Amino acid sequence: MNAVIPHAETRPASPAGTLRTTGPWRVRAAGPALERIAGTVRELLAPHLPGGPDGSPRELVIGLDDEACEPPLGIAPDGGERPVDEGYRLRVDADGITCLARTPEGAFRGATTAVQLIATSRASGELPFQELTDAPRYAWRGLMVDPARTFLTPDELRRIIDIAALYKLNVLHLHLTDNEGWRIQLPGTPGLTAPGADFYTAADYRALQEYAARRFVTVVPEIDLPGHCATLRDAVPGLPPAPAPAGLADRFPFVPPLDLTDGATRAAVTRILADVCALTDGPYVHIGADEAFGATPESFEDSVRELRAVVRSLGKRPVAWQESARAGVEPEDITQYWVDVAMMDLPDTAEELAARPELVAAGRTLEIIGALKTFFAPTDEDLRRTVEGGGRVLLSPQSHLYLDRPYAAEFAPPEQAGEAARLGFGGYRPLGVRHTAEWDPGAYAIPDARVAGVEATVFAERFAGFDDVSVLLLPRLASVAEAAWCGRAPRWAEYRERLARHGRLWTDRDLPYFASTEVPWR
Repeated sequence: MNAVIPHAETRPASPAGTLRTTGPWRVRAAGPALERIAGTVRELLAPHLPGGPDGSPRELVIGLDDEACEPPLGIAPDGGERPVDEGYRLRVDADGITCLARTPEGAFRGATTAVQLIATSRASGELPFQELTDAPRYAWRGLMVDPARTFLTPDELRRIIDIAALYKLNVLHLHLTDNEGWRIQLPGTPGLTAPGADFYTAADYRALQEYAARRFVTVVPEIDLPGHCATLRDAVPGLPPAPAPAGLADRFPFVPPLDLTDGATRAAVTRILADVCALTDGPYVHIGADEAFGATPESFEDSVRELRAVVRSLGKRPVAWQESARAGVEPEDITQYWVDVAMMDLPDTAEELAARPELVAAGRTLEIIGALKTFFAPTDEDLRRTVEGGGRVLLSPQSHLYLDRPYAAEFAPPEQAGEAARLGFGGYRPLGVRHTAEWDPGAYAIPDARVAGVEATVFAERFAGFDDVSVLLLPRLASVAEAAWCGRAPRWAEYRERLARHGRLWTDRDLPYFASTEVPWR
């Protein structure tokens, strides 16, 4: 089970031989139910094919059969109680590649494996005859991007959806709001998107969801509250601040979080969430609930309970960052685990701080670091709160799955030394591709029944546009996708050899990537 050229139960086909992969390919649906999927697969395959004819085309055939596959663990992103069967069987032989599955979604997953095989084999021009069976471990396999801080156009998001689909991710989580920007136009609160600002219209958002659905990707919008609310405060002036801990406002500047127990605030937020829920085809809306710096614990918990109740009353299921567990957890709750104090990797002394130039450059002082440790201390219990409350955990640990982490300079090829120095959040220790690839989703001692799935994130504090996003994602996203699909970390020695062939796939698609010297690219 492997998102980067699967090898689960792979065996040589009989008789032995090889299939030539250069030249034209034809995608054929073995039945009318798969014709639309075949059209989507043709679109995904097109960047990897030559422009002109080169002999008879090979066939990539997708079909349905009744062979059972175990459904994945976790929460189904389409909202179903039982996750969709995404398993498939794939055969490479003299006629081409055949993908068979019980469901259209499984057939599509098999076809994306075939696209990877074709795209990454073009250097040698051939694939050995083989057969494999494959199915995912986790049902929710996601990627969060951050257009709130750095806007990504609808076309750029479609390119991200394509790469997510090729690596069998099935959720695109859009961080649509933050202090720096509000990126979705809502008819009930037009002031949120000022003239001249970049945002998605209702038509943009609906079209993006339709595009994603054709690739079996569910869009989950995030409206980040009660903190991270500067743009909302600008659009709806006069909302009172949440009650704050004594003396805090005089020591550190922050945007006061909202107080959802206030009637005017609750009415404004309900109007906003009603519009978002009405525009959203999928079953989930993310309510944020992270880093409400400047609210008392009681105020924060009250606001989280109000946000959950509003979203549920509107017919959607709320998802929230892990801090929401402090407001209580029920079996329907999904909390996104991202941090604890140890994971923040912060120094304790002036000497340790001096040895961390990335923190010094980011303006961290021992006083600020001390305040951060105090503020984040409750995170050490959030995972336990979720599990003991019977909720589900969406794994997004900052230590490995925050792909806005800078790349370590020691692994930068000379032509990308500037990018390695420029990209990534300044508060994180720079590390290499291997660090992400060795992440094990089973390392948290969480019962399988309590794991919703896996989601990588790429926040946008320090990048300027799509090319920067692409470099931060690639190659690290591939290993996250593999861990989410397999439920385990790949073995680095063999993984780096497989990964080396994917630079060609990204180049075909005009996707910039970080050519880490840890990988023997070819």
